Amino acid sequence: MAEKEQDILQRCFDAGFALAGISDAAPTVHVDELQRWLGDGKHGEMLYLQKNLEALLDPNKVQQGVQSIICVADRYHDGRRDRIPPSDQGRIARYASGDDYHIVMKKRLQQLADELRQQFSGALFRVCVDTAPLLEREYAARAGLGAIGKHTLLIEQGVGSYLLLGEILTTLKLQSSMPNADDPCGTCTKCIDACPTDAITPWSVDATKCISYLTIEHRSAVDEHLAEQSGQWVFGCDICQEVCPHNQPTRRSRRAETHGVYESRLSSLDLLELLHWSETDRRSAFTKSAMKRAKLNMMKRNALIAAGNAVHEGNQELLRERIEFIAADSTEDKLVRTTARNVLGRLRETDQSI
Repeated sequence: MAEKEQDILQRCFDAGFALAGISDAAPTVHVDELQRWLGDGKHGEMLYLQKNLEALLDPNKVQQGVQSIICVADRYHDGRRDRIPPSDQGRIARYASGDDYHIVMKKRLQQLADELRQQFSGALFRVCVDTAPLLEREYAARAGLGAIGKHTLLIEQGVGSYLLLGEILTTLKLQSSMPNADDPCGTCTKCIDACPTDAITPWSVDATKCISYLTIEHRSAVDEHLAEQSGQWVFGCDICQEVCPHNQPTRRSRRAETHGVYESRLSSLDLLELLHWSETDRRSAFTKSAMKRAKLNMMKRNALIAAGNAVHEGNQELLRERIEFIAADSTEDKLVRTTARNVLGRLRETDQSI
């Protein structure tokens, strides 16, 4: 690459990003697939995707005159197996167990963008960290940061898929990095086979079945069959990444950088405590966490589902008592009370079948 592009990428690495590259800003090549996915309703309640479809198809609708996209990635986990918490604990996706990536990545990218504005006067630079209608995985792949796996996540071979993405959209014309055209999956179907809700088909995820969607984006009651398959997860899910061969620790992956801000501070939540939470408790627990986007009634809904699954496994009388109390509590939020009643009904059916 030319000296200008090499300098920009080196600045990305100096800012602590594990991966960096430059993509063109041409419209997506997945127009038909995206429109079909939306038409089939696989986006669920994420109505903003349909609303912002025009921008999703073309970055020029996000930043007028954009010619290049500087793509970066933070690596937040090294692939080592975590200890699965006891059944009375709710599991949290690894990316949310440390500091909020929206804040920590955006701060570094904003600093870089300010430097570039001074160097290239007249050019525009817009920072995005999951804050704009941009198909960021596609552009990260174009920028050579990795290739898309069957679970639809970006995989950098030898590094894995525990990656958080950020971008700087610019009107500056830059030479693009060499994309990685290798298929990272081959005949492997481990992520598809391991998904408990059958949400994954090759290179596509039905969000309405995905545990991450159900616990984070879905705002209403969860289908009872899907709830039964959700296990202990109360925010996100890592199953498809846990089984991916690319995330198994290797000599090369141990050398790859993992950013310290994502060091786990909160790897699980006590379900009984969560079911007693007030709004103040939620805010206190999620002060520096990406989990603060989940409202109190959603977290209690998720906790009730996980608690019901724990009771179903046996020997969780305190959790069962709390579920019964919430189901009868007329002052409780409607979504929470309805979920408690659904969970309790399922448990009673199990009792009768024994």
